[in-house]
Amino acid sequence: MINVIDVTDATFEHDVLDRSVEVPVVIDLWAPWCGPCRTLGPILEKVVGASNGAVELVKVNVDENPRVSTAFQVQSIPAVFAVRDRKIVDQFIGALPEQQVAAFIAGLAPTPSEADELVAAGDEASLRQALALEPDHPAGVVALARLLVAAGTPAEALELLARIPETADSRVAAAEARLAAQQVEVPADGVDVLLDALLPKVKDDADARQEFLDLLETLGADDPRVARYRKALAATLF
Repeated sequence: MINVIDVTDATFEHDVLDRSVEVPVVIDLWAPWCGPCRTLGPILEKVVGASNGAVELVKVNVDENPRVSTAFQVQSIPAVFAVRDRKIVDQFIGALPEQQVAAFIAGLAPTPSEADELVAAGDEASLRQALALEPDHPAGVVALARLLVAAGTPAEALELLARIPETADSRVAAAEARLAAQQVEVPADGVDVLLDALLPKVKDDADARQEFLDLLETLGADDPRVARYRKALAATLF
């Protein structure tokens, strides 16, 4: 069973475009009233699941997210689009049989490179070897940066992250590295205590503002506190 994300107009940039820099993302545009959509959905989940993470699947309810459906100029559903490196690379309309869906997905999953296989190993030696082969391997850079933060060398992690374009994962890794460099420790009461203490300082103190933003980044986009504290930040600054 794979984890399928329900993407909205608000989360599309993060969950699809940013993520597509690291792995091909298949977008299933559907609606609850659409019979062929209910036929295609389980087939997509099965076939994408069989890719073992080489391809990811998201769903967009076109009735609830008009901006996404308008952006893709959807005339009928189900409509399936594949995005890689923030660009549409393939698409189809209608409920195709499993064999055709499998061929569609197979065309998206690149053959793993030697660097990919080393990154999958995950240890520091393998990651460094991978980056010797591909210095700007996004997943390799982020994975090694996180190991470096855990090992107490956040400055090296930040230098490493500067090699690659910013993604959702690299932003979190960079935030973790900056916080580690400043020796920021989250108290037992939680990150809310730190955020509440920093909020009155953010307007006049650039370091406090960056620490506030970094703490929000480490919470993750789905944490309900992020929207609340970003609203509070905006009210304080403006």
